[in-house]
Amino acid sequence: MDTLDEIHESVQDYYGKVLGGSEDLKTNACCSLDEIPEHLQKLLRNIEPEVLERFYGCGAPLPAAIDGCTVLDLGCGTGRDLFLASALVGESGRVIGVDMTDEQLEVARRCLPKQMARYGYASPNVTLHKGYIEDLQSVGIEDNSVDVVISDCVINLSSNKEQVFHEALRVLKPGGELYFSDVVSDRRLPQHLMNDPELLGECLSGAMYHEDFRRLMARLGCPDVRKMSSSRISINSPDIEAKMGMAKFYSVTYRIFNLESLEDRCEDYGQVACYDGSIPEYPHEFKLDDHHVFETEKPVLVCGNTASMLAETRFARHFRVEGDRTTHVGLFDCGEGICDSESCC
Repeated sequence: MDTLDEIHESVQDYYGKVLGGSEDLKTNACCSLDEIPEHLQKLLRNIEPEVLERFYGCGAPLPAAIDGCTVLDLGCGTGRDLFLASALVGESGRVIGVDMTDEQLEVARRCLPKQMARYGYASPNVTLHKGYIEDLQSVGIEDNSVDVVISDCVINLSSNKEQVFHEALRVLKPGGELYFSDVVSDRRLPQHLMNDPELLGECLSGAMYHEDFRRLMARLGCPDVRKMSSSRISINSPDIEAKMGMAKFYSVTYRIFNLESLEDRCEDYGQVACYDGSIPEYPHEFKLDDHHVFETEKPVLVCGNTASMLAETRFARHFRVEGDRTTHVGLFDCGEGICDSESCC
């Protein structure tokens, strides 16, 4: 499979015809219910069963504080995350779904009226498009028109990931967020594995090597990629395991902000951030990433990038950020803040 069209055709066939449901997958990439936040578990009970039966994601990429937002779901499939987002943004918000597989979209379109009725919405806040995530212009998504872009185990299926991320950043408003879950590998995979239709469909051969992903985002103007969570994927097929050799795979959720003020290192400007506890689902603490957890009403020293993520995005209404970048005092010392990893990013 050398061309984008060939890969599109292979993926459409695998998800439209080969797989009958999530139980047909040969890895444990689909996250279990106990890994999903409690407030999302409650919402899942109100999703149409057919939507859930044909869910092939590897996470739950629904960030906090998206009420009233415009959310774009890349590779929405039958609509599990799409309909969760529909409930979270509320009737005043808007959710756009893009997918290229007719069989998946048919389920989403059929279930859409039922979901809107369950939510009690006078008119749908969801729009569905058949299209490619590498070309969002073709379905009419304009520059700087989206608050949050989400995606669940789909970007790995594209052979032109740079174009996918370029498009996501194009449609995001300044201060907007790309929040997605996907399969990541601990090494670059050989070309013969990347051309295997089964391995591609199982979200393995297209998995991004984390360091290459980080470098790609830096080239696109996003020097600070934040990891939310990571879990090892097990392969439930001896044949596939034999093909993959020593390569390890992880289901990872990332958040990336569309901010020009971010630097490639965590710099110290003496800034302090304090969470006010006003996000309903998180009254006691707010998790920005896997090593930044803010307790309510507890002031914390933060690096310049973290300060920007809290003060120049939709989270500004939930945080008090003191200080600016007038005075620089060197690299941020993670030992003095709330970071517990080797580097703040």
